Amino acid sequence: MNKNSKIYIAGHCGLVGSALMRNLQGKGFNRLITRTHVELDLTNQAATETFFAHEKPDYVFLAAAKVGGILANNTYPAEFIRDNLAIQTNIIHAAYRNGVERLMFFGSSCVYPKFAPQPMHENCLLTGSLEPTNRPYALAKIAGIEMCWSYNRQYGTRYLAVMPTNLYGPGDNYDLNNSHVIPALIRKFHEASVRGEQQVVVWGTGSIKREFLYSEDMADACVYLMNLPDSSYCGLLGSDETMSGKFEPPLMNIGVGEDVTIGELAKLVKEMMGFDGEIVFDTSKQDGTPRKLLDVSRLNAIGWHAPTSLQAGLAKVYADFLHDPVSTETR
Repeated sequence: MNKNSKIYIAGHCGLVGSALMRNLQGKGFNRLITRTHVELDLTNQAATETFFAHEKPDYVFLAAAKVGGILANNTYPAEFIRDNLAIQTNIIHAAYRNGVERLMFFGSSCVYPKFAPQPMHENCLLTGSLEPTNRPYALAKIAGIEMCWSYNRQYGTRYLAVMPTNLYGPGDNYDLNNSHVIPALIRKFHEASVRGEQQVVVWGTGSIKREFLYSEDMADACVYLMNLPDSSYCGLLGSDETMSGKFEPPLMNIGVGEDVTIGELAKLVKEMMGFDGEIVFDTSKQDGTPRKLLDVSRLNAIGWHAPTSLQAGLAKVYADFLHDPVSTETR
């Protein structure tokens, strides 16, 4: 990419997309293309194709998606598979039809099998059964990876799928019905402190392990990958398995390479926020996949490492939470 490249960030208002916007703007890219959901419904094929034909972006970050935690995935499985399949199908095909130079598709670590070897390497894809609580979402994302791979094979496109681990950062979703674990914990501990309560209830046993990546670091890794020279970038785009005999999808894990238990995470949030009460685990709630640690050796080998520690990242997002009137509206 160069500073005058036309770059479309699909989903620029979300956690991933907004981080990408800040990173690209900070690096001096000045032709960023965005549309809100009201302005462009990406599940609408005709509208998406019209948009691409008019704007003709050079590069696309496909970060638009329907996302949520265990409760949201369990409550709306039809929407999670339907909307995500529609969004990614419309964008990937429109990108091909309009000559996009590179496209980055955002998957999720939940695409890997529930009991995959840890840490999970990219070649773990399609080697086992998925976690049932988010299988519709995971299957949609797997279809997106396969679509990038198939278009690369058949049309010579240069589409790369990235697999970020669990993300947290500025502008996160703090709705307890739809949020992920870090924003949910921050809101729970904050509200308990404000109300003078003596305990915070955390879903599950607290024993499962998760890896967490600060969203600003994720964006930096993605822009780093998109900016690689062809000699490095094209080597990440997979191979035609029917010709090579090798299972090499166009995948790149993005993470920090270490994880913590949910119990350890809750303790970190409690200490950071100065909460004096106790943590109670509601074991009637589902834990989900036992562990989801990404193997980031390929990413590290091409020169990128996550710079923000979990403790430093938590402090940053709590400060962001306190300054966001929407996230703290219940105070």
